[in-house]
Amino acid sequence: MARKVLNRRELRKENESAERAASSPAAAPKKAPAKRKSRPKAAKEVRLKAFWGVFNQSMRRITLFEYSERQQAQKKAADLSESQKTPHFVQLVKEVIEE
Repeated sequence: MARKVLNRRELRKENESAERAASSPAAAPKKAPAKRKSRPKAAKEVRLKAFWGVFNQSMRRITLFEYSERQQAQKKAADLSESQKTPHFVQLVKEVIEE
């Protein structure tokens, strides 16, 4: 059985004309303008300062010492533990600095 011979030049012309028609601006539907995405507000930078806090068993802060005064804080915790018969301890506390 003999097959029909395809004319490649005619097929190419048809294909190119179809591509031109598809890529022409008149044939393409106009897109709606994209909505702008809202940007989240930049988080305000919060500055913290470190302190040593003396706490009792129920996590209630008794006193607050500067960061460089850790030995005084530990001494105060030991004195309170002896005098009040309940354990006191020292823990790092960070508080917000307001300018």
